[in-house]
Amino acid sequence: MLSAESKQAIQTAYSRFLKGRGLQARYGQKLMIAEIARTLAGVELDENHQRVGGGHVCVIEAGTGTGKTVAYLLAAIPIAQLLGKKLVISTATVALQEQILHKDLPELKENSGLEFSYTLAKGRGRYLCLNKLDRILSEQSGGVDAMPALYEDEQPTIDADAMQLYNNMINALAAGDWSGDKDDWKDELEDRLWFRVTTDHRQCTGRRCSNVTSCSFFKARESLANVDVIVTNHDLVLADLALGGGAILPAPGDAIYVFDEGHHLPDKALNHFSHHLRVISTTRWLDQCIKSITTMLGDLSQSSDLTYLIDQLPKPLEACKGQMERLWPLLQSLAGDLAESSEHSPRYRFDQGVVGEDLQQLAAELKQSFSDLHLVFDKIAIELEDLLEDRHSPVPKVDIENWFPVAGLWSTRAEACWQLWASYAQPDPPGAMPKARWLTLFDTGAYVDIEICSSPILAANNLQVSLWDHCCAAVVTSATLSALGHFERFRMRAGTPAEGNYTLVPSPFDFTKAELSIPADSADAGNNAAHTQALVQQLPKLIDYQQGSLVLFSSRRQMLEVYEALPAKLKKLILLQGERSKQETIRQHKLAIDDGEGSVLFGLASFAEGLDLPGDYCRHVIIAKIPFAVPDDPIEAALAEWIDQRGGNAFMEISVPDAAIKLVQACGRLLRNESDSGKISILDNRMLRRRYGQALLDSLPPYKRSF
Repeated sequence: MLSAESKQAIQTAYSRFLKGRGLQARYGQKLMIAEIARTLAGVELDENHQRVGGGHVCVIEAGTGTGKTVAYLLAAIPIAQLLGKKLVISTATVALQEQILHKDLPELKENSGLEFSYTLAKGRGRYLCLNKLDRILSEQSGGVDAMPALYEDEQPTIDADAMQLYNNMINALAAGDWSGDKDDWKDELEDRLWFRVTTDHRQCTGRRCSNVTSCSFFKARESLANVDVIVTNHDLVLADLALGGGAILPAPGDAIYVFDEGHHLPDKALNHFSHHLRVISTTRWLDQCIKSITTMLGDLSQSSDLTYLIDQLPKPLEACKGQMERLWPLLQSLAGDLAESSEHSPRYRFDQGVVGEDLQQLAAELKQSFSDLHLVFDKIAIELEDLLEDRHSPVPKVDIENWFPVAGLWSTRAEACWQLWASYAQPDPPGAMPKARWLTLFDTGAYVDIEICSSPILAANNLQVSLWDHCCAAVVTSATLSALGHFERFRMRAGTPAEGNYTLVPSPFDFTKAELSIPADSADAGNNAAHTQALVQQLPKLIDYQQGSLVLFSSRRQMLEVYEALPAKLKKLILLQGERSKQETIRQHKLAIDDGEGSVLFGLASFAEGLDLPGDYCRHVIIAKIPFAVPDDPIEAALAEWIDQRGGNAFMEISVPDAAIKLVQACGRLLRNESDSGKISILDNRMLRRRYGQALLDSLPPYKRSF
């Protein structure tokens, strides 16, 4: 239970914060603070300071205007400090991460009376690797021989502009004008240039590195041990969990997590638990490894142990390469049809995840060969790591430091290939949830490649095992976690415990300030041609040429077809998503409204979530059709197939709840603060004529209805 002392501390901090900021208490915010505090206060610790029992997860939906960030910070910081745990705040977007770090936390600290420290956590990939930068500069000056490229498509040559950039980096570091953090560099950095001078955990020599005292990543990491609150993102949390937890962030048992924008967590997790392999790219990489063996032996031959291991590489490398070459014609019989597709990256999905006997047999051979290759690469990396600590190493340290990241990255790539083929080599057990398996055709510009993919169809089990079962406690919050009035959809996808605390917090907004309409002349969006024609006729009548409007489409093709058919007078007001950057599109829209002119945004799914257009910037949200998911997504298609096979109804269990959440998000673009008002129009008569339409309407906030 929440102790009287903790309760008083939170209440006092809240009162002081409101007074300091000149704000009034909000019912939803108070309720959110209470629910989170009640969940976290239920944590019991054993003699090892670890959680006893389970279920300390609070899933709380709170709409825009609730003040979610302040609520979870006020509730969680005092209890985390009391329990001796780190509070890890994780977001899905950089924008919210920056808001929490630069606005919410400073304001709370200044006004609440709470004493706490905080910092930002990023992965190694956001920081410069001084070893790599030194190596590039030495290679270009002729000081050392060039190392082999880590990937077959990595360009070995560095042009004059890139060299100027790298020299500017080393000078900025020396002058103390730059910390080595990518996000603090004065200009935007191209990925291809940054990739050369950053690293990951398999390439990093850690405390054994000769540049460790100057390493920007380790300087940043050391600060994590001395703060109360760590702000990060979902991807880094998931990457840390994949490494066993505690590799970069605090171990799960030592952390209380808050996942803001938590509705993104299941999809982010799926990306981390999936496997991908490109056939031609991987074959060329294997060939490159074979060609590099002589150079590797020449640099490391002073060590008999390394020589022995390197001599073992040709056999598994040749086996992998030969088997990959056999793979291509087998896949072409399937992917050949994809070459005729008009889609940008066409896919072929294996029904029920069943890949066929020939591919399964070859996958088993590839699994074994890549397993053997990974084992040798890993032993080489371990031996190099041991030699870094050996003051009497027969191999010069510079050669060890040069080859360690290569061996580490090659080991990682071989392991990724092994895991992919392991998922293809064995059929899914009878009755078990199947994996989604599919092929994607990629045109790289230089050649056409086939990507082989495998993914769980739900992240629930992975999240349960790696996160919910081990963390001290967790809070998941967002404006859209429930669907059709309950949390079953989120529980199915995220695996949160059934005994957790699931709460809906009311919004402070007066939703009757928004008028919801479904025009009588709306068409059935199931008939695409008729629906597109209806949109062309409706939009000129619906849009106020003097106001800010947002029109949301479910497909780019329909958006462009409608735009081209509209009268010139209206087209002059329209800003199309994709014609310029998102930031520039929004800037031009706001500039037009500020100048007293009308402006209309035509956007897709990314404009339906997270877009903040308060006041006059958006007085009318027009939704072209019910936002059902695109049916060609292989993971969603495999999930629907599995549900139907089990006697369920995938459309009602997956498609409708997913559409309900997207519809709430899209409608939510209108009311961004308590003074906002305007109209919402849904131009799809299935909302009124289909049985599921009523369920979708019931899931929306209580807007004023005019139909």
